[in-house]
Amino acid sequence: MSIRNSTYTIFRVVCLTAMGTLPLAALADNPVVVHEAKHDLSRPLRDMAASAQSVQSAAQQTPFPQKTGPAITSSQPDPVAHIPSGAPVSVQVGLNFDGVSAADTVASGGPFVPPDTNGTVGATQFVEWVNVTFEVFDKTTGTTILGPTPGNAFWKGFGGTCETRNDGDIIIQYDKLADRWVAAQPVFSAPFMYCLAVSTTSDATGTYNRYVFPFGSSFPDYPKLGVWPDAYYATFNIFAPSFTGAMACAYDRTNMLAGNPATTICFQQSKTVGSLLPSDLDSKTPPPKGEPNFFVDLADSTHLNLFQFHVDFTNPSNSSFAGPTLISVAPFSELCAKATNRACIPEPSPGEKVDSLGDRLMYRLAYRNFGNHESLVATHSIEGGVLSGVRWYEIRNPGSSPFLFQQGTVVDPSLDFWMGSIAMDKAGNIALGFSVSSDSVDPSVAVVGRTPNDPLGTMEAPLFLVDGTGVQVNSFKRWGDYSSMSVDPQDGCTFWYSQEYYKTTGSFNWSTRIASFKFNSCK
Repeated sequence: MSIRNSTYTIFRVVCLTAMGTLPLAALADNPVVVHEAKHDLSRPLRDMAASAQSVQSAAQQTPFPQKTGPAITSSQPDPVAHIPSGAPVSVQVGLNFDGVSAADTVASGGPFVPPDTNGTVGATQFVEWVNVTFEVFDKTTGTTILGPTPGNAFWKGFGGTCETRNDGDIIIQYDKLADRWVAAQPVFSAPFMYCLAVSTTSDATGTYNRYVFPFGSSFPDYPKLGVWPDAYYATFNIFAPSFTGAMACAYDRTNMLAGNPATTICFQQSKTVGSLLPSDLDSKTPPPKGEPNFFVDLADSTHLNLFQFHVDFTNPSNSSFAGPTLISVAPFSELCAKATNRACIPEPSPGEKVDSLGDRLMYRLAYRNFGNHESLVATHSIEGGVLSGVRWYEIRNPGSSPFLFQQGTVVDPSLDFWMGSIAMDKAGNIALGFSVSSDSVDPSVAVVGRTPNDPLGTMEAPLFLVDGTGVQVNSFKRWGDYSSMSVDPQDGCTFWYSQEYYKTTGSFNWSTRIASFKFNSCK
């Protein structure tokens, strides 16, 4: 196994070209270039997993994602609220089974709340990763190939805190253009780090090129990761120690795929920008050559911010982070804005009220290039229905003349919908999964969807993937912090959704559900 160590340096590069006057003036200049602290080539993950251990203790909560700005409120009613009716969404469900549970994490140092439910599909496998544990499944049969395994197994033998810590806020991604897996996890103990592992094949249980990038004394909260042809783009909410703004970073994909030394180029945002999402390529069809990566966050009660990140690893001074372009949307109010820790979603007795994360867009910002147009789809939880609804958007042509093509809020007069994730297949069908709860309905998992033939802004009626049979108690009111909708890179049609629910009432005893499905119209 080859290991290279280097003393990292951090330096600032002033952009050479002026970008004009921006509403957020600090965004146009001063990219920060950070060299890796170390990289190596791992042994096969299947071998490392056998001896991986975690240093965490049981029954903990991960740091609560800090609120990054004032509450977003609107005095106007929601003009795009829609109650889906009729038959459930017209999809064929494939696999539908339980994923990693809290009980599976005990050997990894868990259980933790929330599970940070995240998963994605590759060429032949589906990988689900919760806060401290991951599992690899055969995507045809749903049988376990590897795991459940401590998350820091990806860095077994790497040395340092990537190997010894297992702090959550994880992301597992699949690079569809290269057929590689990308695993990412921060270190939440100073000096703060971001640990990345890129597989050398399409087999998630094989070898990985592993990297660690330093953050020094800056706490990189709530990281999110998107795959793009020129880089792996990540976002963080930076606390030093109070919130200083979101940070957008580009990691050198080309060198990381090859196992070469790599750098990252980052732009620190102002305090008015938080919880950015990077765009994530959802097919093997790339964006137009040279197109920047797109970043979106909530601007105010009637706008989204759209930014463009162009990276140049050869000449970092040519890198730029431009914007924002304001995208006008229907008025909305932030969910649970007045509740302590944003916890207001009800469960049946004796369940506690749980958090909504209504102050941010939910992972992922999914991108698809159709040739005659490009689309971004995004979702977040807002006030609507009895309490909570899921707002969703489709933004078209983000690289040239971005505009809001359609939007809607899925609501129900007796149910709360929240903690969603959204994606689009190659036929233009959209699927949106989310949690469902009320005073009388145990937290469950559902999905809605639409075809291009449905009226704009509407979704077909919910399909329940699993009915909850228990509620959460005494678990710090945590839920989520995210769920995960992905699309099979091989057929471009099959959606995979991973979400939290409860099988039995208790504390720190959540389960997750993994389901695959496809629209009848996608061939």
